Amino acid sequence: MAGDERTQLTGFLDFLRASVVWKCSGLTDEQARRSLLPSELTTIAGLLGHLTLVENYWFRVILDGQPDEWADALALDRDAEFRAAHRTPIERLIADYQAETALYREVVAARAFDDTVVFKEREPLTVRWVVAHHRPKSAEEIARHLV
Repeated sequence: MAGDERTQLTGFLDFLRASVVWKCSGLTDEQARRSLLPSELTTIAGLLGHLTLVENYWFRVILDGQPDEWADALALDRDAEFRAAHRTPIERLIADYQAETALYREVVAARAFDDTVVFKEREPLTVRWVVAHHRPKSAEEIARHLV
């Protein structure tokens, strides 16, 4: 892929996200909830719920400054997003994931890579750092579980 830094980083994330949707499309709810690993939560549905939460946290909460709607649920159950996903139809999970990734594109497009945000009362992070950090983390999660 040719292009500047922003185009390359965001383009690679978009490719990974499209791969997730492609892998999940056409599954029945039963197939999406089938556990193929020892953990009953590690299903396609659970992983899609987790990826959606990660998108939500980094781009809606950290970069866009919106309230963390998952904070209370995760404080009570660190696997809350996996459990919620098991009660949600796969088509809705895909739509929610696509909505979060669309918001990511808007949030990142509206900011310069050198803009900063505060992360957990630590030193500020640049938008570049968040996008660059998210890219390998997303690749790792997707590759480990869905590819």
